[in-house]
Amino acid sequence: MSAPAAIEVTDLVKRYPRVTALDRVSLRVEQGEFFGLLGPNGAGKTTLISIVAGLARATSGRAAVMGHDVVAEYREARRRIGVVPQELVFDPFFTVRETLRFQSGYFGLRHNDDWIDEVMAHLDLTAKADANMRALSGGMKRRVLVAQALVHRPPVIVLDEPTAGVDVELRQGLWAFIRRLNREGHTVVLTTHYLEEAQQLCTRIGMLRGGWLIALDSTQALLARLSDVQVSLRLRGPLPAALRGRATEQGDGRWRLRVHAAAEVEGVLAACREAGSGIEDLEVGHADLEDVFVQLMAGDRERAAA
Repeated sequence: MSAPAAIEVTDLVKRYPRVTALDRVSLRVEQGEFFGLLGPNGAGKTTLISIVAGLARATSGRAAVMGHDVVAEYREARRRIGVVPQELVFDPFFTVRETLRFQSGYFGLRHNDDWIDEVMAHLDLTAKADANMRALSGGMKRRVLVAQALVHRPPVIVLDEPTAGVDVELRQGLWAFIRRLNREGHTVVLTTHYLEEAQQLCTRIGMLRGGWLIALDSTQALLARLSDVQVSLRLRGPLPAALRGRATEQGDGRWRLRVHAAAEVEGVLAACREAGSGIEDLEVGHADLEDVFVQLMAGDRERAAA
């Protein structure tokens, strides 16, 4: 018998009086995957996570964690998942260590201090262990939320925008720790607006738009769908009119445009020379996950979507 999926949702629908947040979403995240769930604000990512975590009820469809139905087997499903929420939610009356001890108690864990100490060390919280939660900065509070999600050692970890508003040092330390947990067999599901992080970390990605799952594939396969070359220019003069239809202004005289092959780059440079727009800086590279994301969200399925 095959192992159950870490997360499996089937024909999941969530309707509110005036909006459908999820519309027949089906996906399967295998055990041990590092999976990215991407989409713009309002796409349905947090709604999907809330249903999988048992924090919201679907209108119809089914969700399961490690083979346990999130409704019929709520307790078993909830023990197997740790969720880092997007919002900063905390109890202002306890220290960091007390908060993590209470979280351990919710899952029936006693004498969990060794693991609590290890988690705090990896998240650079040791020096704040006895500090009251009210005294922490926003970045430190987010670190505690990550620690809370990990305190019962769940096999499935869901990170909903875990690095929003935090410094670069924490971001690097957090990802090193999460990568280690993934190597040890933990399944990781990540939502983020930092698409460079998703491209580096995630082996497979699903993209939501307006409650629909519009893409589900390996990261490499998604990137392979868009073989265009990206050209970034900083000009002393205006962008030639012939290039404006395919260029995006990025500020400070810099433009970004897409060509279908490297051989077309010379045509871009020639157009700039003919227009008298001197090139101060030039970068040429292949399309990245951000390019794929933008095309899919814009509805350009002819080149980017299957």
